Amino acid sequence: MAMGSDGPAAVRGERRANPGPEIPADTVHRLFEPFRRLNERTHTAGEGAGLGLSIVASIARAHGAEATADANPGGGLSVRVRFP
Repeated sequence: MAMGSDGPAAVRGERRANPGPEIPADTVHRLFEPFRRLNERTHTAGEGAGLGLSIVASIARAHGAEATADANPGGGLSVRVRFP
């Protein structure tokens, strides 16, 4: 049995959580699409383009892994990448 970042697991993986706005659970899967954002861009300094999670998912797939995300209660996301 391999040791994952959250304890013993059948697969190795990494999980990261971040703060942020509340995200409806039914929209989380769409955030993995390129240029998809929770809200429309306001073109302010430091604002992302909506590519981060799609890049994570592409890299995970290229290595035979899976990227998933869950909305955190109170806001933000927990993203997990699991490797076989």
